[in-house]
Amino acid sequence: MLRSAGRHPEVALPPDLPVPEPTRFGEVTWLDPYPDAVLGDIADGAVGPEARVEFREAISLAFVTALQLLPPRQRAVLILRDVLDFSAREVAGILDVTEQSVTSLLKRARATLSRELPDDAGSAPASPGSAEEQELVARLTRAFEAADVDGIVALLTEDAWLRMPPVALEYQGRELAGRFFASVAFRQGRRYRMVPTRANGQPALAVYVHDPTAEVAHAFGLFVLTIRGDRVAAITRFDTGGFPHFGLPRTLPDPG
Repeated sequence: MLRSAGRHPEVALPPDLPVPEPTRFGEVTWLDPYPDAVLGDIADGAVGPEARVEFREAISLAFVTALQLLPPRQRAVLILRDVLDFSAREVAGILDVTEQSVTSLLKRARATLSRELPDDAGSAPASPGSAEEQELVARLTRAFEAADVDGIVALLTEDAWLRMPPVALEYQGRELAGRFFASVAFRQGRRYRMVPTRANGQPALAVYVHDPTAEVAHAFGLFVLTIRGDRVAAITRFDTGGFPHFGLPRTLPDPG
């Protein structure tokens, strides 16, 4: 999947957009988000609350992002050992290497993840879909649909990230995120409609942009939200290619 994604053409924003200078340029070849509706049966099969928390962490965007920074063999060992819970002997047999090699590869992979994962990567609410989480998502939805940039920014953590793969631009912090929303997302009076869903064990919003020439709103992107406490710590915007997997329509009625 990573090799296939690597063949995708680079995507750039139109040159005439007043895009703020980004905090950095992303280095990860992103995989598409995965619907929670498909993951539900697997998560429910995890034995005990601790196992379910570990499962959610293993499918989170933070983990998937860090995973892609590993060399292929380290990635394979980490998934087989820490996600799928194979023994070192079983992994050695699968990869046709020694158990000592498996131990060494796993140690290096864990060290990389410990550097790359945020310190609070596992600090999302223990109960996905909780009333608190739903209220935060509802407030963010209302702010977006009202084109209320200040309201959106108020719901972000101070160090929140805004990402938009496959565009490499990444913004960190309320001030930069607010500038991007004001100058790009809501330019020329753009208006949006949001439909809640879930991806990678995280709350998500399907975003539709109003068509001023017709009474419809067209699919625009999928926001996957990373929650920290009562604020949004990251908004990762994906394109619309995965909408069919989420059962999302390409257009919505939008009388304006």
